This record gives sequence, C-alpha cells and structure tokens, in this order.
Amino acid sequence: MAISIQEWTRQANHFQFDGIRIAYWTAGSGKPLLMVHGFPTAAWDWTPIWHQMAAQHRLVAADMIGFGLSDKPRSGYSIDRQVDMQLALLDHLGITEFDALVHDYGVSVGQELLARQHEGTGAAGLGKMVFLNGGIFPDLHRARPIQKLGVSPLGFLVSWMISRKGLGKSFAAIFGPDTQPSEQELDVFWSLIAAKDGNRIFHKLLHYIKDRRMNEARWVGVLEQAQNRIGLINGALDPVSGEHAYRRWTEFLPNARHRLLPRIGHYPQVEAPAEVAATALEWLG
Repeated sequence: MAISIQEWTRQANHFQFDGIRIAYWTAGSGKPLLMVHGFPTAAWDWTPIWHQMAAQHRLVAADMIGFGLSDKPRSGYSIDRQVDMQLALLDHLGITEFDALVHDYGVSVGQELLARQHEGTGAAGLGKMVFLNGGIFPDLHRARPIQKLGVSPLGFLVSWMISRKGLGKSFAAIFGPDTQPSEQELDVFWSLIAAKDGNRIFHKLLHYIKDRRMNEARWVGVLEQAQNRIGLINGALDPVSGEHAYRRWTEFLPNARHRLLPRIGHYPQVEAPAEVAATALEWLG
C-alpha cells in the first residue's frame, strides 16, 4: 500500500462524538466524498485508492465507533449511531453536500443515509453513492462461521479466541486467489482491530447483522428510489457477498450502474485498487 500505517496514524485528526474520540482523515479537493469502511477493519482500507480519489474529490474517512484508532466502548453499537457519527463529522467539517463510497458494514451506513434522505430526516445533501461488496440484500448475506458464532449467545467467546493467526485464515477465504493479502497487510489489519483492546468487543460489532434484518424492507426499498445515482462494484469471488449479490443487484435495480470484477474477492479497493478508483471516479464524475 502506498501509505504506511505509521504515516497514516500521524495524519489522523480527531473529534468528539457523544463523548467518543473519533479518528478521521481528509485529503484532496473537489466535491466531498465520504468513504465508509467495513467490518472488522478501518478507514485504512481506503489507502490503496486514497491518492487517486483525492485528485478529484475532497476525501473524508473516519474509523467508526469501535473500529481502528477510534474509541471502542463496551456497548452502544448500532448502524443508526454510526450514521449519526458520520453526519456529525460532516457537520464538524462544514460539509453540506457530498457523495459516498461504501464497503461491507459501510453499505448499511450508506443505505441508512439514503433512507434518511428519502424520508426527509437527514443527509439532505447526499448525492451519488458507490457500493462495494457488502450485505446490501440481507437474505443473500452468507455469514462466515465466525460471524454466526459471534451473534449467538456464545458470541463473547469469539472475542476471546480471535487472533492474528485466525485473522489470516479468515481473510484468505474472502480474498481472491490471485490477490491474497500479504503478511505485512495482515499485521496492519490486526493492529487496527486489536488497538485499544478492540478484539475484545469483536462480537459486539456484529450487531449490524441484526440491524440489516430489522431494516431490510426500508434499506432495500430505498435503492429503487435512487437507481439513477447509485452503482455497485463487486468482487465476484467473495463468498460472503460476491457474484450472487451482484446478480440480484442487476435484476432488482436495472437502471443502476454495476461492474463485476471476476477474479476479485471481498475487498475490491485493496485487491484491485486501480480498477475500483477508475470506475468510481467515472461514476461519481
């Protein structure tokens, strides 16, 4: 990756949201672009496309509550609260109009932003949105075994058992065969997960699975209303939300943009940064 984790950490800014210290990053100029990361990683995921996107947009990316370098409280997790934080950050920066690029857990944040805008309860300045792999359609989300255990009554065991070694195995299964993460990349991913004992709340971050089921009709329904300004870039070989989710998108949203990356897995922005950046910039332009 072009930006080292040491440099990335030094570049972090901070603001307070509801008593929680949030780490965030900005760069570039142009129309603001809110970049929302996935589970269980952090805004660091955007570094492979950071400079390319910053050439045309004012980038804003935060580590959400419980992730990366932000505070990791022991309770109080919901997609609603994460959206409140993102909107508070935009307000903190004086941003009223913005586009969004969202991945994994972040797709639920994106769908809630679209829903609030449609209902007239927030995110009035939201423009276009580009989705990457994620549980856009909850009935198609193929949870990994660790996620299934994590949302069970024994979920706390996941937080005690998860390790750097286990992370390597789980990531190997969701990346494409030709784009496996390096040991160095896995070290960085793990350092961000484990920062501030974040591995001990791993199971609590899985709340989004329940949130998706509860909001399914609302979050999926709003996509139909926004077809002319949304698009999906999908890694086909992702076992969680790969080509099967892409096919549903093309059938359900015939007027929305879409691009399939045949040899890519769950992290398109990490595995195929040039293609993702070029496509996103074209659509957002």
